[in-house]
Order: sequence, then structure tokens, then C-alpha cells
Amino acid sequence: MAEGREDARTAAARGAETGAEARGPGARSGAESTQARGAKETEVEGLVRSPRAVAELVRRMVAGEDVGFGDLFAEEAVFAYPFAGPGHPTELVGREAIRAFFGGHGDVRTLFRMDGVDAVIRETDDPEVVVTEIRHHGWSHVHDAPYEHTAVGVIRVRDGLIVRYDDYMNPIALAHMLGRTDDLVAALSEAHRPSRRPSASLR
Repeated sequence: MAEGREDARTAAARGAETGAEARGPGARSGAESTQARGAKETEVEGLVRSPRAVAELVRRMVAGEDVGFGDLFAEEAVFAYPFAGPGHPTELVGREAIRAFFGGHGDVRTLFRMDGVDAVIRETDDPEVVVTEIRHHGWSHVHDAPYEHTAVGVIRVRDGLIVRYDDYMNPIALAHMLGRTDDLVAALSEAHRPSRRPSASLR
């Protein structure tokens, strides 16, 4: 009887393995995370990182993991903010400029506690380009309340390095998260204040 039970268990195990093979990779749960897929790609040594794998490294950088953001860019890469607010650069050119800019904003992390980072990565009909939607959430020390922030990026990757990153951040949402809404309003007011022209009698 013991042998019969052992044979039954062995047959069941083999059946499960056969079923998994029959389902194949396409039958993986639709809930498999982007993080898991990206991690698998980045662990393959000797291969050029795919755009999806690079986007996963961006997610890990946002999450505060040991990823050097500047290291993900090509030497002459461009990082752009199409919706940049007043006082914020619209474009950073070159790896070192990108590294210096983001390296100088470490103190921002003290304004909130990040509890999780999720990413949705969508491939496009251009094999070099992926569109990422990165969402992080946690606790705002500024507002003493939960926060959630989402940014969309269009990333072009060539030979495993980012050559262009367009970050469609929402400057209003970012200012609110950091407790700088008043600063943004003041900057916008100043930027849109009409210039004074001399009156006709003084010309």
C-alpha cells in the first residue's frame, strides 16, 4: 500500500509538471508583476538590456534600490520635462548633467515615506521605445497623510542605454506632494505677469 501511495504521488507530480509544460509561458498568470519580468531580464548576463529591462531598473531606482540613475543613460542622452513648471529645467543634456541634477535632490526623500512602487510598462511598435507608468505611494510627512503619485515616461533605449527620456510629470501634483504649492503659484504668477511698457507720453 505504501508503494501504491508513493506511485500515486509521483504520478500526480508528473501530471502537474506535464500540465505546466503544456500551458507554456503564455499561460502565466496575467497578474505576474512587471517587477518579476524585468528582474528576470536584468539577471541575464552578457546580453544587451532590453527597453523593458531598463524601465524595470528605473522603477527600482524610484523605489530607492541600489540603482545609479545616471548609469542607465548613454553619454549624450537627453532627459526632458515636457510639462516643466517655472524654475524647473525643460531639458537635461548628457549623462553627467542628468547624474548631477538627480544627485542633488536626495533631500526630497525626507519629505515622505515610500511604501511601494508599481510600474506598468507598455511596449510600442518602435522596438526602442517603451511607455512606463510608475506609481508610488506611502505617507507624506508634509501633510501627515497618505499620498499617491503617478508619472508617465516615454523611454528610448539603444544598445541597452537610455538615449532619451521624456518625463510627463504633473508639476501641480508634485508641488502638492512636496508641500510647495504656494511656491508654484507664486512662480506661475510671476512668469505670467505682464511686462510694463512705458506710456505714450514718455516715449
